[in-house]
Amino acid sequence: MSTLTWAVAAVLTDEAGRVLLCRRDRGGRWALPGGRLHRPGCPTAAVAGEVLRETGCPVEIVDLVGLYHLSRSPCGGPPTPDPLPDVLVHVFRARTHRDAAETPPAGCTLSWQVPDRLPAEVTPVTRAAVADARAGRSGVLRDLRPDPATVIPTPPSRAGDPVPPAPRGASAVRPTP
Repeated sequence: MSTLTWAVAAVLTDEAGRVLLCRRDRGGRWALPGGRLHRPGCPTAAVAGEVLRETGCPVEIVDLVGLYHLSRSPCGGPPTPDPLPDVLVHVFRARTHRDAAETPPAGCTLSWQVPDRLPAEVTPVTRAAVADARAGRSGVLRDLRPDPATVIPTPPSRAGDPVPPAPRGASAVRPTP
């Protein structure tokens, strides 16, 4: 039986309708800002804290976009030998009155993305939640499977590595010299 990891994330948009994504060095894929929910925790407080930590933006939670269950085995199906846990992500719609941090925390690159031109290397939860938020949906329940096409190897992390360019259609928030 697989273990279940709880997580929180936020769909944070700017005035132009772009969504803020974070690319963590260890995962290599673009995702919504957020993190693990450490039980017993309050999801709304946890997402506000995680977004502030990753982006430097204090946020106001607007509503729950949905709960997204990412599983490697079909719902109700037999468990797979995959060592990765299933993940249940509480995704909230949030707003801020500040720009993302000029200098994001170490290990995180921030980028404002146009919702209908998300990069290929985006997590399944991010892709589904951005589509649901853009459609104005709230309280969505979705079962998702990992997309093998978006799984990319984790690059080794070294101090002083250059920041990769932002994907086409995006503007990156980069550290200032």
